[in-house]
Amino acid sequence: MNNQSKTVSRVRSYLAMVSVVTLSSLCFTSPLNAEVSNTQTSAIIDDFNDPTNNTLGIPRQFFNDTVAGGSTTAELNVAEGVMHLKGKIEPARGQPGWASSVLLLDPKGQPMDASEFSGIRLMVKVNAGNLSVSANSVEVTNFDYHTAQLSVVPDGKFHEIKVPFNTMKRAWSEQTALNTKTINGVSIVAFDLRKAQFDFAVDEVSFY
Repeated sequence: MNNQSKTVSRVRSYLAMVSVVTLSSLCFTSPLNAEVSNTQTSAIIDDFNDPTNNTLGIPRQFFNDTVAGGSTTAELNVAEGVMHLKGKIEPARGQPGWASSVLLLDPKGQPMDASEFSGIRLMVKVNAGNLSVSANSVEVTNFDYHTAQLSVVPDGKFHEIKVPFNTMKRAWSEQTALNTKTINGVSIVAFDLRKAQFDFAVDEVSFY
């Protein structure tokens, strides 16, 4: 295997582990209710106007639990400024099932200083299933990233959700504060502990 192939393999394994551990953490946290308000200042991460790349020009990454023995299926569509992801969660025995989209902030995984912002803002519509978001810090070396489970009314409408950084929790590690100067990605994960349908759409992801 050449060096380029090894690098790609390591990146894929890393992103898959991000998704797995993000999902593990949300299983131990309470849902965060949607907070609706006007956004005054934000930094757009993805407005989904490009079919393959986020607003920063970096390809979106998509994974599911098939890399860990599950049988989850997912159908992705990015069109007219909206990412739509739907499918069926089918976990491996004794494991959670998941389907994850990862928005990197740097093509080489370098961190972004987001300390001037308060949290993550999403415009999201959930038709079915459970959803979470994580802020992935390069300081977290055991993949136990700061995560929040989202609670969105399934009414067929987009809702603005603001997730303050200081409400995001880690699952099994010491509950240290997220260092917002070291974030290199945001993960959006559909999950369940048993077979279940998921269907959600995202119009925009930003820091606020």
